[in-house]
Parts: sequence; structure tokens; C-alpha cells
Amino acid sequence: MKFKNLKENRYFKFLTNSYVLILIVFLVWIFFFDENTHLSREFNKEIKDLKSTVDFYKKEIEKDKKTIKMLQDSLQLERFAREKYLMKKENEDVYIIEFDTVKK
Repeated sequence: MKFKNLKENRYFKFLTNSYVLILIVFLVWIFFFDENTHLSREFNKEIKDLKSTVDFYKKEIEKDKKTIKMLQDSLQLERFAREKYLMKKENEDVYIIEFDTVKK
């Protein structure tokens, strides 16, 4: 008796229509299982961005490690500060010499 009532329900009739069932299966497949879903595209983009960020910071860490090894001596630290940040003592003048690599 309940099954007959269920068969006569208009929502049940609509959902058991073969076209509707195929459409539902298709939509579920497209939204959740297909490799080109919107969700997977967003996640892939985020993963790519995070990997590039990790690579950038790894390179920066390596540069800093090399710099720290180089700056163990106070004379080397002073040289680094003078060359990279153009620092000077109070009674000194700093001249920056740039070489022109273009030949005329």
C-alpha cells in the first residue's frame, strides 16, 4: 500500500523518469568526478602558487646561509655592508664606479 502511494507521488514520478535520472548522474559526474571541475582547477592553481612560494623561500634561505658563512669575520661583515648597502664611516667619501659594457 505504501509503495502504491509512493508510485503515485508526483515527485517520485518526476525523479524516476529516465531522462531526469540520466541528467542527475551526468551532473554529479561533471561537478564531482571530472578532472576539469571548478574545484580541482582552484586547488591545482593554489598548489602551484604554494610550490612556487616554497621554492622562492628555499632559495632565499640558501642565499642567507651563504651570506652568514661569509660574514663570520668582522672584516668581511664590514666589506659586505659597504658593498651591498653603501655604508661608510663618518670621515669617508664613497665613490661608486660603474663600468660601461656597451662598446661604441
